[in-house]
Amino acid sequence: MKKFVDSTILTATGQQGKQSGKSRVNRQILTLLHRWTGLFLAVFLFISGLTGAIISWDHELDEWLNPQLFDRQSEGDSLPPTMLADQLEAADPRILVTWLPLTIEPDENLGLGVKGRIDPSTGKAFDLGFNQIALDPASGELRGSRMWGEISLTRENFIPFLYKLHYSMHIPDAFGIELGIVLMGILAIVWCIDCCIALWIAFPNFEVWRKSFAFRWQQGGYKLNFDLHRSGGVWLWGLLLILAVTAVSMNLKLEITRPIVSIFSTLTPDPFAIRTPNPHDEPIEPMIGRSEIIELALAEAQKRNWRIPLGGMFYDPEYGIYGVTFHEPGQDHAEFGLGNPWIYFDGQDGSLLGEKIPGAGSAGDIFLDAQFPLHSGRILGLPGRIMISILGLLVAMLSVTGVIIWQRKRWAHAQK
Repeated sequence: MKKFVDSTILTATGQQGKQSGKSRVNRQILTLLHRWTGLFLAVFLFISGLTGAIISWDHELDEWLNPQLFDRQSEGDSLPPTMLADQLEAADPRILVTWLPLTIEPDENLGLGVKGRIDPSTGKAFDLGFNQIALDPASGELRGSRMWGEISLTRENFIPFLYKLHYSMHIPDAFGIELGIVLMGILAIVWCIDCCIALWIAFPNFEVWRKSFAFRWQQGGYKLNFDLHRSGGVWLWGLLLILAVTAVSMNLKLEITRPIVSIFSTLTPDPFAIRTPNPHDEPIEPMIGRSEIIELALAEAQKRNWRIPLGGMFYDPEYGIYGVTFHEPGQDHAEFGLGNPWIYFDGQDGSLLGEKIPGAGSAGDIFLDAQFPLHSGRILGLPGRIMISILGLLVAMLSVTGVIIWQRKRWAHAQK
């Protein structure tokens, strides 16, 4: 009987040892994955974290840096925005207005988005050298222009440069693909996976879970750096995962997010998702004018009993789609909640293509609506934007502390 008991004990002990050894091997593999994935992501996350902290205040900073583009200098009544847009296109037939605010704040210029029309001699779009224009609202006089997103550190381009750096690293397009946007979307997927790996290895067993939340402030040095990376990541884990998931959603919305979400929830048809865009340099000329689209939008708003005034409109020459948004004056940036409502029309015949009403539709629709407000913090208004700015700095900190941990272990290994 004693031999049988001893044998059972030895067998159980051996199995526990095997399981413990297996667990250690799995942990080592996950640690290696986290280490090398973290090093691969470090530069991108450092840049995205710092730029994200700044562009949470992009509109305010842009207006502060470039009063000549935003602040009105003239007196008198403002002309209707549609009239100013028509005058601009008549004065320079190369220009197609692609973004037009439909209300003008009393102390602001009219800011327009523009693209080049088709050059009959080449069959390609004119290269304007700019894609944003500021007009005096009383006279229509040109107050300034710039190429939004240009690689430039001038005052006019500094904030747009940082904004585009944040989501594309300014990697140029090729083969008809926005390579920078796609790459950052793929990196965001890797970041999502790494978030899960990091949480797993932060809690090796139940007995030491408290250590994963602690900071050894008084000891400083390497121990504090390690705690800032591990414990800081644990405390911020939910917010970091939200940033990673929303980054995937925005950069790869049509390629990844909508198809996955549609598996679990019926989605309202997206006019952009069912059309193949034209190349950037082959814009689709609209056959319906802005005034007609505005009338159609007002009629649709009346059907829906909307009491919100017209806010602005765009024309996307790659898809041939108009979009009209509704909001109160000064609320074009949707400072709180899920954003402003939109109605979409075909640029060729004016037919209704769809609508986007934040907070309405299926669970999948609401999930998609929430992605940018969550990523930017605007879903919570001013407190959310402050939180995102701080979180951006902390993401940069986690990247730096991770590299320091790797370098310290590399030195220690070299000295053996």
